[in-house]
Amino acid sequence: MSKYYYLIAGLPNIALDDSKLAYSVGDFREEVESMLSAGDKKLVDLFYLKYDNANAVAFVEGSEKEPDPRGRVTREELDALYRALRNEEKIPKNAHIPPYLVEFFQAYLAEEMRDDKSERPYISWEDRLSALYYEYAMRCKNAFVAGWFELNLNINNVLTAITCRAYGLDKADYIVGRNEVAECVRASNARDFGLGDSLEYLPELQRLSEETDLIAREKRIDLLKWRWLDDNTFFKTFDIESVFAYLLKLEMIERWVGLDKAKGERTFRELVGAMKKGSENTLEEFKRNNIK
Repeated sequence: MSKYYYLIAGLPNIALDDSKLAYSVGDFREEVESMLSAGDKKLVDLFYLKYDNANAVAFVEGSEKEPDPRGRVTREELDALYRALRNEEKIPKNAHIPPYLVEFFQAYLAEEMRDDKSERPYISWEDRLSALYYEYAMRCKNAFVAGWFELNLNINNVLTAITCRAYGLDKADYIVGRNEVAECVRASNARDFGLGDSLEYLPELQRLSEETDLIAREKRIDLLKWRWLDDNTFFKTFDIESVFAYLLKLEMIERWVGLDKAKGERTFRELVGAMKKGSENTLEEFKRNNIK
């Protein structure tokens, strides 16, 4: 396993409440990419696939917004994949396109060709793609990286289920993924969703879900994640895990530096209204423009 003594030692110290960025997420990739082994570079690439995901969702929704440059799959490559699948032709070879993205386009085309779309469960295309992405990333051989993606999937699903319970919504329409926690949350009506002591951070999620200030709640979620990163890299100071954790922390700081509190509170109210009315467009707009 590669060690990154000089890289780690040269990184500026960062904290969640920093008001300035040491690096942008995009700059960090350019800074460290040439220093990583081929295997470790693939692990870091898993993080940046989220921007390809956003571009893929924008593509199927027909958005004219410029693609996020942090993604590496171009609009032309997405279009070529879409056309090949639609016309049942050979899929173009492309090292940048992960297999789950092909599965996503296949699901989208299957839905597009259905005559009756009224019975489709309310799960947005963004959430469907996120579920495929998490599942793909959780299969990586690095336990820390796989654990990070599972942590995020679990947090999102538990908080979503609590919100659904509070507003009388069917949580089965919003829970994504197929891991043990997702299945428990879907099936159980117990206060702890049948997870008992198996999810150590469940009590903390239950407490912070009661926070009425959206910004304070999101900060507490990020603090939970930050602690998880620190705890799980304590003995891996100069390993790829610490490089990956630094990148994740940069992303959190970048999000907070650009956060508009008034906008966050306003769109949170819109989110709840969207979930009550089943308005997919409003829900997706909230997710695109606000912290997650």
